[in-house]
Parts: sequence; C-alpha cells; structure tokens
Amino acid sequence: FPGLADVSISGDIPVEGEITVPVGSNSPDEDYSTLDEPVKDTIMRDLKAVGKKFVHVMYPKKSSALLRDWDLWGPLVLCVSLALMLQGGAADSKDDGGPQFAEVFVIIWFGAVVITLNSKLLGGTISFFQSLCVLGYCVLPLTVAMLVCRLVLLAGSGTISFIIRLIVVVAMFGWSTLASTAFLADSQPPNRKALVVYPIFLFYFVISWMILTFTPQ
Repeated sequence: FPGLADVSISGDIPVEGEITVPVGSNSPDEDYSTLDEPVKDTIMRDLKAVGKKFVHVMYPKKSSALLRDWDLWGPLVLCVSLALMLQGGAADSKDDGGPQFAEVFVIIWFGAVVITLNSKLLGGTISFFQSLCVLGYCVLPLTVAMLVCRLVLLAGSGTISFIIRLIVVVAMFGWSTLASTAFLADSQPPNRKALVVYPIFLFYFVISWMILTFTPQ
C-alpha cells in the first residue's frame, strides 16, 4: 500500500486498549525457599508428609497424592522395621540375626525394583522412584500384621494362634495388594494391567509368607 506511507498519526489521538507486561507471580508459595527454613520446620513438614501417605495407604483409594510428591523415608522405615521384627533372634542367642535382616531387606527392595522395571517396560507412565514410593508405603499393612503376629506368638504357638495369625496376614496381604494396585492402576495401559498386577501379587505374597511362617527362636 504505497499511499499509506504519507499517513501520519497525531500524538493527540488516544490509543485504545491496554498493554500489559506479564510478570512472574509473587505468591508466597512460589517465592518460598526452604534454604532459609529452620531445620525443625523442615523435619516437621517431612514427617507430616510421611504421615499423610500412611493415611492414604490405610484408606486405599485411587489417588495421585503418593505419586506427585514421592519420598523413600517411609518405605525405608517400614522395611527396616519389618526386617528387624522378622530376624527374630533370641536375646541369648549366639546368632545375631544379621543374615536374616539382610535377606529381608534385599528381598523387599529388590522385589520393588523388579516390579518397577516391569511396569516401565510394559509402558507405564509412572516414574521409577514414584513406583518405589508406592510399593514401599503399601508394605505398611504387612508391617502391622507382623507386629500383631509377634504379640500373638507371645501368648503361645498353638493351633488357635496359627489361625489368628493366618486371618491377620491374609487380611493385610489383601489390603497391601489392593492399596498398591489402586495407586498404580491409572499409570498402566488398560490392556496390560494384569501383567503389572501379577508381580505385585507375588511380591506381597512372599512377604506375607515370611510373616506367617515366622517362629521366634
């Protein structure tokens, strides 16, 4: 348009509309830095996060709360607690239970890693550490079952004691399996969910069998 070259716009003519420059959000949540936070507040915040995840496991439902903010503190505490209770060495025993503790510890973490790799190979969208977080936290019901079994064994090891332990272990095994599959269900392709659930079933079954067959020395 050659004719528009000579057109001039007077400075008195107001320009309509608004021109805004986007700036970053100044919300306290985004500007908050944990570097200046006291150590006590950091520890309390982490403990509250772990406690919330325990609540999610004890009330299984489809939720991504465990997946968004993963951590391995809870699984580590549960794994160590379960391994300590399963080692079962008597106080006056010459065997300190070290190999048993190592076996339980390795079985739990190695099993969780294998299940996670299987999930990733089948096309799961969950990350490696998120899967470890979910599988580790879902050991909580079985840890409770181990504690109950230890208390029941203090009263005796007869038929009634075995039946009580069997009921408790089976119930907590189902709880752990349902909780883990509820959290991991949405991260798997619909046509491959059975291939993911089966290793999880075996993983918690092995731990449950170790708890049920435990006898103190």
